[in-house]
Amino acid sequence: QVQLVESGGGLVQAGGSLRLSCAASGRTVSDYAMGWFRQAPGKEREFVAHITWSGGSTSYADSVKGRFTISRLNAKNTMYLRMNSLKAADTAVYYCAANPGGPSQDLGSWRYWGQGTQVTVSS
Repeated sequence: QVQLVESGGGLVQAGGSLRLSCAASGRTVSDYAMGWFRQAPGKEREFVAHITWSGGSTSYADSVKGRFTISRLNAKNTMYLRMNSLKAADTAVYYCAANPGGPSQDLGSWRYWGQGTQVTVSS
């Protein structure tokens, strides 16, 4: 099995920055595609960003392009999401996901999920 644990969430002012981490444990985690999703109150969970197992290819939702950066350190089985220029609309629970297949923006294709970490942006 694969376990994912998010950390780094918290309260930040609009325009500020925050970095989320996702620690993964389990067999061949470093070979999995990984991604971030988020869910705001009253909204469906939505795609934020994903990255291939090699880290050579990334993709971002239009709402976060130019502000968020996804990365991973396979030696540590850890994925990161650097969030800059945060807006109130970024307030949500952020979830880490892993997939032994290819990366996807469809949340239904992801096999493993973390418990989520709360990000709150004040203005």
